[in-house]
Amino acid sequence: MSSLSSSVFLRLRTVATVAVVCATALTITHIVRADAPKTAAEYAANPAEMLEAYRHVEAASVSDAIEQSLHIKSYMSHRMQAIFPTKFAGPALTVKLVKQENKDPDALSGMLKAIDSGGQGSVYVMKVEDGADIAGMGGLMGTAMFSRGFAGAVVDGGVRDVPQLKKLGFPVYALGPVPSTSVGHYRFGGANIPLEVDGVKVNPNDIIVADQDGVVVVPREHAAEVLVLAQKLDNSEHAMYPYIEKFHSIVEAVKQFGRI
Repeated sequence: MSSLSSSVFLRLRTVATVAVVCATALTITHIVRADAPKTAAEYAANPAEMLEAYRHVEAASVSDAIEQSLHIKSYMSHRMQAIFPTKFAGPALTVKLVKQENKDPDALSGMLKAIDSGGQGSVYVMKVEDGADIAGMGGLMGTAMFSRGFAGAVVDGGVRDVPQLKKLGFPVYALGPVPSTSVGHYRFGGANIPLEVDGVKVNPNDIIVADQDGVVVVPREHAAEVLVLAQKLDNSEHAMYPYIEKFHSIVEAVKQFGRI
């Protein structure tokens, strides 16, 4: 190889080495930043970041974290079912419907105004009084929520127009599909008020976490501390899966990680 060729080769090899080192450094830096745990104080100071983190933690871990730290039941029952497999989290916008026969065309106007007041990422939480067989929402309301960027809806009552909701991909938890209507049978009872939804207290702006395991309500004033504990529980459980697969023993895994 000529001296000129050797010189060019060495320069090219040097450039390639530097590029690899730089790329590796950038990758390592990114990983360190991504994996750095946040404190409850940091999450409390940045609500948007806290909500985003809740979208990546499992509802079961959130439920366990609430039980361990607050000693309360904050999950809804098996009756609350998703119309399709889903996962979402966001602040609650609460609405109540009161059972009352009427011919008032404006009886439900407050419910519609509440939807139009909701912002990006909100979760519509509705209590339909004695409404297991009454559709608290359907395709029109779901389309409005979807267009406004709602994260999802939780209805302590029925739901209808399921094909439209599935077409939109708008996630809804409800007691089940029913073809009925609330029009003429119910009256708007208030928005952004405390509710009891499937036996669980829900205040406006509480954080709703839902996935295929069900729905959990996180009291807003404790949201940051609950999130940090839920993340720890998540990380512990996810680390146990490969351990169990490798050693074929859940007993040893529980001894090692202290989680079940």
